[in-house]
Amino acid sequence: MKIGRFKPDLFLTGMGLAIILAWLFPGPGAEGGALHPEILTKAAIALVFFLNGALLSFAALKGGVMRWRLHLIIQGTTFLLFPLIGGLFLWLFGRWISPDLKIGFFYLCALPSTISSSVAMTAAARGNVPVAIFNAAISSPIGIFITPLWMSLMLQTSGQSLDIIAVFLDLTLWIIVPLVAGQLARPLIGTWLTAHKKWAQVADRGSILLLVYTSFCDSFAKNVWGSASLPTLSLTIAATLGLFFLVLFTLWKLCDRGHIDHAARSAVVFCGTKKGLAAGIPMAHLLFAGHPGLGLILLPIMIYHPLQLLICTPLANRWAKETDAVTP
Repeated sequence: MKIGRFKPDLFLTGMGLAIILAWLFPGPGAEGGALHPEILTKAAIALVFFLNGALLSFAALKGGVMRWRLHLIIQGTTFLLFPLIGGLFLWLFGRWISPDLKIGFFYLCALPSTISSSVAMTAAARGNVPVAIFNAAISSPIGIFITPLWMSLMLQTSGQSLDIIAVFLDLTLWIIVPLVAGQLARPLIGTWLTAHKKWAQVADRGSILLLVYTSFCDSFAKNVWGSASLPTLSLTIAATLGLFFLVLFTLWKLCDRGHIDHAARSAVVFCGTKKGLAAGIPMAHLLFAGHPGLGLILLPIMIYHPLQLLICTPLANRWAKETDAVTP
């Protein structure tokens, strides 16, 4: 029997290396460092969203536009159910979690969904790809407005504050403008980017890894991790897993009650349970600019991201086999 060789995920490996580099050499990426992170990170954020705008084809969304019931379930889960669960969890267990990790856990809950993995998992499961494409594509633009509002509400209830006007101005300048610019540039560069998608992906992922590095540099330079005990980190990991399975179970029951067919169910589950690291890290740099605990704030989404892939990949394979078994 031939056993396929294990191929590590290069992006997840890169995240680990970026954190190790931040631990070994925090100076260059920390506040006031040689890399000038206050400038470099915003340039990286703009590049990420410019590329996303240039690669986004609105023609691909048409097939999924009319399934409004599915869209409401998916977007309601992403921007309402997740934050409500996060708020309940912090109300019950927040006293045992450090302030930065509390912010990070709720930030995970308030984030938009992913694009690439939601669509890829739905396709692998023989699901409704147009529905997945539509919901994955609209999630990030919605999140640009909804995520800061949720974070502002959460911080106010814990006695902190977020200058929401300044945040929206920053989000507009470094996310919305590059996204629109990329879409406008699509007729000129879209074909080339599609033909050289690997290079575009390298630039996109490389920018995110740079943001991961600078996020952790400040944390290590200011010894923020010294306050993070092993039980606290273990609780965060357990809470992240629990969050995923609770949302997965809820979506599954909603699909049962709504008599949603198998193909649409795959899109609902894979879009509804996902949270976007690619959008979460750049947005965190704008929402929590200068926060020394940014590394801890990002920890829950960096745990959730690989977990959602590890859990959803075998699910997608299983559902694909079930579909193939009943398809003549």
